[in-house]
Amino acid sequence: MNTKEYIESGVLELYVAGQLSEEENLKVAEYAKLYSDIQKEIEAIEASILALSKTAAPKVNLSFSDVYEKIKNYRDTKVVPINKSALSWSSYMGWAASILLLIGGVYLFNQNEKLQSQIEVVEGQRINLEEQINEAKISLTKSEELLATIRDKNITVIPLGGQEVSPTSYAKAYWNKKEEKLYIDAQGLPEPPDGMVYQVWSLKLNPLTPTSVGLLEDFIEDDNRIFNLTNANTSEAFGITLEPSGGSKSPNLEQLYTLGVVSSS
Repeated sequence: MNTKEYIESGVLELYVAGQLSEEENLKVAEYAKLYSDIQKEIEAIEASILALSKTAAPKVNLSFSDVYEKIKNYRDTKVVPINKSALSWSSYMGWAASILLLIGGVYLFNQNEKLQSQIEVVEGQRINLEEQINEAKISLTKSEELLATIRDKNITVIPLGGQEVSPTSYAKAYWNKKEEKLYIDAQGLPEPPDGMVYQVWSLKLNPLTPTSVGLLEDFIEDDNRIFNLTNANTSEAFGITLEPSGGSKSPNLEQLYTLGVVSSS
């Protein structure tokens, strides 16, 4: 068998495009088993189709003549040329339809991938919005609780003025002695250095006896800088010092930032 003439006849292109009868398909498949040149040519045609579909999709708007020219040009450079005289118009139409169907499939796949990505972005935005709404609700609840607390008739407000280490610092203590609650508004304190934390002290003045009430932790992350502490002490004054992380057993008075005396009235 002259495999060169058989390859140039154009039958293999019709075989790959699915345009042969069942009997013809079986004959080509049998030849492909017997002759390695024919098998390689079939593989080369299939590779040509795949390469063409990648270059044409997804921005495809091709006529039949466009498809034929692309097939011809691509095959001219990659494999043996198609013998046009051996192919009928209907055969070309079947070949073109197969190519366009493959290109369309690639295009739809790409469009589906883009749509899926857009859906994921929208879903992420929805989740983020829900989190923001939830955080806003929590913040509103805390604000309402704080307002109710500082407006309580049993609240004592103690201004804490800046001291020698930081004269411009200031804070306020809201103390509900009956409920043993203490709120510290620390908006007037500078951000603590790394490895340091503000510590609140309840003071008895005579003799001077400090008792730790708690730490103003997560100071930088808390935009409101209002801290809820518990104070069961008989407090005559409140002070805030800067201490090493974890706090100290006794205050470092050289790092006393604010101090305020509880009104006797």
